[in-house]
Amino acid sequence: MSAAHGAAPPGRRIRLGMVGGGEGAFIGAVHRIAARLDDEYELLAGALSASPEKALRSAQALGLARAYPDYATMARAEAARADGIEAVAIVTPNDQHAPVAEAFLAAGMHVICDKPVSTTLAQALRLQELARARGRILAVTYNYSGYPMVRHARRMLRDGALGTLRMVHVEYLQDWLTEALEETGQKQALWRTDPARAGAGGCIGDIGTHAYQLAAFVTGLKTHSLCAELSRFVPNRALDDDAQILLRYVGGARGMLWASQVAPGNANELRLRVYGSKGGIEWSQELPNQLHWSPFGQPTQKIERGTAAANADAARVTRLPAGHPEGYLEGFASVYTEIAQALRAARNGAAVPKELSFPDITDGVHGMAFIEAAMRSSRQGGEWVGVGVDEAL
Repeated sequence: MSAAHGAAPPGRRIRLGMVGGGEGAFIGAVHRIAARLDDEYELLAGALSASPEKALRSAQALGLARAYPDYATMARAEAARADGIEAVAIVTPNDQHAPVAEAFLAAGMHVICDKPVSTTLAQALRLQELARARGRILAVTYNYSGYPMVRHARRMLRDGALGTLRMVHVEYLQDWLTEALEETGQKQALWRTDPARAGAGGCIGDIGTHAYQLAAFVTGLKTHSLCAELSRFVPNRALDDDAQILLRYVGGARGMLWASQVAPGNANELRLRVYGSKGGIEWSQELPNQLHWSPFGQPTQKIERGTAAANADAARVTRLPAGHPEGYLEGFASVYTEIAQALRAARNGAAVPKELSFPDITDGVHGMAFIEAAMRSSRQGGEWVGVGVDEAL
């Protein structure tokens, strides 16, 4: 276990609440595991469902000290307690992200929100303004940025190992919505294909933003413009289930992003490839402990997490020796642990340590600008459109 993952002594743990994530919810359990893996948080309170009865039942099942019927009641009550929560994790469907975050920021608490941070760019910008005005952290759990070899790749590119960046290819492929699963009443499919709950973007918002954030996190490149085609291949589906996008980056690099939830044979294939004047790298979420590095004119090297070949940025978020796989939950936990370190600094009135690199509201705003630009381009027949915040408004 690296020094970054030493367990927090009792009393130093972050007092955490949760909104959403009650019985039957997938992502709530993932967030709870991620928060507890490095012993950095104590989950004390929750409004775990839109149904008051289900919220109470879910809280009792988890042994929470305080259960609330709704998030507004929870925000008021926790703000009034001397031992109230310091931060809240929001794990609801997308349409509740912004109103819940706004309520807790206004009550003086930090926020850890699942992505996307809102359903519109205007909402995301309001949250950014509120977080800054209140002096609170608003983290967004783009969890794939927590993998050690993603951190290794990021440092390589920052150090110039690839030379001038030329091409960025990122894809995130799934197959679970290949058929009209939402028509069977399946909970996840129902809300993720419903514009009222998921927002105007379907696949582009659900997994396309993950791919976009990963490419930006590793390369540090800013997107200038894009050309997008969003498709709905399943008949009668209300939102896109496939997104194919060309990207132009500031500085001249070019990119391609493909996100699909109707690609049979792909369970959760998130893959990033970056090529520069001196070489290229490749990383896959389904083989997360390996990074392939291809210096131009030399044999491709396989860099393994936990070995001496991994750099210090990877070592910071590594728990186990080489050969002991670390995956989705550990990467998610690394994001939560870095957020905890920032929250503890805020608790003590200190600056956030510079080595921390968890996603925050800035990433959330950029993600919403990307979604809205892609939708605008697709509506206009694949025209090139700007991706800056000003262009998207």
